[in-house]
Amino acid sequence: MSGLEILGFVAAILTTVCWLPQAFRTLRTKDTKSLSLLTQSIFTLGVGLWLIYGILAGNAPIIFANSVTFVLVAAILAMKLRYG
Repeated sequence: MSGLEILGFVAAILTTVCWLPQAFRTLRTKDTKSLSLLTQSIFTLGVGLWLIYGILAGNAPIIFANSVTFVLVAAILAMKLRYG
C-alpha cells in the first residue's frame, strides 16, 4: 500500500468515525427534531454520489469511507422521515 493510499484510508476512517456517535444516538433515541430534512437529504445524496465516483474510479479509500458513511447517514435520514 502506498503512502497516498494510507493517507486516504486515515482520512476515510477519521471522517467516517465522526458520524458514529450521531447515528447511534439518533437510532437509540429516535430524536431527529434538531436535524434538517433538506440538509440530511442532500448530504445523503452527496455521499451516495461520492460512493459511485469511488467505485467508478476504483479508489478504495473513497469506496470504504463513503459506503460506511452512506449507511450511517441513510439510517439517520430514514429516522428523520419516520420520526421527524
